[in-house]
Formats: sequence, C-alpha cells, structure tokens
Amino acid sequence: MLRLRLTPHTLHFKRPAPTSRGPLATRAIWLVHAVDTRRTESIGLGECGPVQGLSIDDHADFAAHAQTLIHAINSAALEVWPAEDWVTFLDSLLAPWDAQLARLPSLRFGVESALLDLHNGGPGVLFDSAFTRGAACLPTHGLIWMDTPEGLFAQVDAKVAAGFDVIKMKVGALPFGDELALLRTLRARFPNITLRLDANGAFAPSEALQRLEALAPLQVEFIEQPIRAGQLVHMAALCASSPIPIALDEELIGLASAGALNNLLAQVRPQGIVIKPTLLGGWRATADAVSACEKSSTAWWANSLLEASIGHDAICQWTAAYGGERLHGLGTGALFSNNFPSPVTLVGSQLRRNATAARQIHRALAASQARWST
Repeated sequence: MLRLRLTPHTLHFKRPAPTSRGPLATRAIWLVHAVDTRRTESIGLGECGPVQGLSIDDHADFAAHAQTLIHAINSAALEVWPAEDWVTFLDSLLAPWDAQLARLPSLRFGVESALLDLHNGGPGVLFDSAFTRGAACLPTHGLIWMDTPEGLFAQVDAKVAAGFDVIKMKVGALPFGDELALLRTLRARFPNITLRLDANGAFAPSEALQRLEALAPLQVEFIEQPIRAGQLVHMAALCASSPIPIALDEELIGLASAGALNNLLAQVRPQGIVIKPTLLGGWRATADAVSACEKSSTAWWANSLLEASIGHDAICQWTAAYGGERLHGLGTGALFSNNFPSPVTLVGSQLRRNATAARQIHRALAASQARWST
C-alpha cells in the first residue's frame, strides 16, 4: 500500500532575498516521503511548499489542508503497480484527488516527485538523462537580484566572469529612466551577452508599450510579464504590438487545467511562457503546459523558484530530459544557510549532477524517515 508523510523544514536565507513581493528571510517547506509498505526498502522523496506572495496555496492553513489530503490518500490503501510511463503511473494513483490537488499545486509538485522517485526504485532519479547520470552538464542563465545600481553591475561582472552569456535582470523596481540608463550602460559594457528581462507586472498598461519600445534597441531576447496578471485584453494587445517578445509568467498561476492554459494561449497569443513546476502543480501539469505550447507554436522556458535541494534537483532532471536545446533559468540552491545537501553544483555557468552523491544523499534522507507504519 502507498503511504505518504510530510516533514516540515524552515529554510533560512543567507541574506534576505529581494523579490517583487518584498524581501524573504525564511521559507517554509515540507519533505514528502512515499513508500510502498510491501517494499519498504525503497523510499521516494519530494519537496513542497508555497512560495510567499505567489502560490495560490500560500495561506496560513496550508499545512492543515495538506495533512488532511495526505491522510485521505493514505486511507485509500492504494496499491502501487508499475506503469509503462510516468504520466499513467501518476494518474492511476492521484486521479481521485485532482480537484483537491489543483488547489494545492505546491503539494502536488512534492507528492508527484516523491511518487516518481518511488516508481524508479527510490535512488533519487525522477527523469533519466545524461545529466541525471552525471554524464552531461545543464547550462543556465545568470539571475541578477534586485540591488543598487552599483550592486547590479557588480553582480553582472561576476556572472560574466564566471562564464554566463545569458543574463536575466529584473526591471520595474527603480524609476524607468534610471533603469533604462543602467541597461544601456550594461549593453555597452557587454555587447555580446543575451539579455532577458523580468518586469513582474510592474508596468501599467497605459505605459507598457512605450517602455517596451524604449527597451527594444537593447536587443532583449524576451521580457516576462510586463503588466500585472489578469489584464488579458491589455496583455493580448501588448503581445500583438510589442517589439520585444513577451513571455507570460504570473499569468499562469492558478490555472486549474490544461484546457485553461490552452484558452489563455489562444486569447493572449504570447510569444512564450515561463514554466515553474512548483507554481503549476507538478509534473503532469508541466507536461500539459509543454503540450499546449507545442500545439500553439509558443516558446517556453523552465524556471526554478527558490526550491531547496530536493525540489531543485527534480526540476533540473526534468529540464535536462525534456527541455530541448534552449537555455532555461535554473537556480543553484545556494541561497539558504540550512539547505539539504545537493547532488547538483554550479560549475562556471553550468549545472552538474553527481550521481554517486545523489544516491548517498537520498539514502541518508530516506534513513531518517525509515520507520513506517504498516
């Protein structure tokens, strides 16, 4: 029978992380442990936890709702059988709780990760690839955190020196004239970098097109969410006329189904979307998002989102297996002072996974939760 368990853990940032929703000093997460009580030698691990100010399940009673749903799944006494593919495997177990899990997307991300780990024998392998086996690296962009102008330049200098040739910067925190001057200086100093921008909905619809036209000479690859989510008529008009490709980000939060995403893409017609598995609700939803993009010829990029090492490793594995040749936005997990050990490390501008270390880390974390009731 399938048994799931949640174990809480509070992550502490090494220094407050500046975000579009304010600085974060801590982040509450839960480890998800999955076991088949007939074969307790294998334990699956996942990670869940709403992101403050972003996730639709970011509310004070998240833990209570999550524990109630875990209890319901455990009480169903589900039999764990192998399946030909991972989508069928997840659907066979979780379909009865689709509606509840849709309201708790970060929980679904963790539960599905733990189940896939269990499905593959519990060694910490969710999606097999050369990266997962440690035989290939995974490039990522260099994310520049909000800072003073001097601090921003220092961050970019360090990223470029480390080998990053794709830089992602936030815009909308400073007066637009100041940001434009800063970005012009940045482009002049680094004419060969690929520049991505993220506005986090900071522009008003009335000013957005003018600002995008001012930014266009800087050769921006794309800009994420120039106006606040939920203004679909304005966003559709902007996507149709912007000189810079637009990628939807916060617009995807809370979409309850693949059909809802299909409708969104048909109505707004963005040039791309940013896929964050923690916010979308796990791997089934992520696969549906990719399928919707392929049907509508919409570009997509995968991004991590302040995950601890277990969730970050899972996102890297999926991206390496299904992300194609494009360069995605994957963090390093180095933001926290009390993160779990990680098999994924940053070497220059690329992520590398140590498969041997992954098995050792997984074994140690699983051993700490080895006592399961039957």
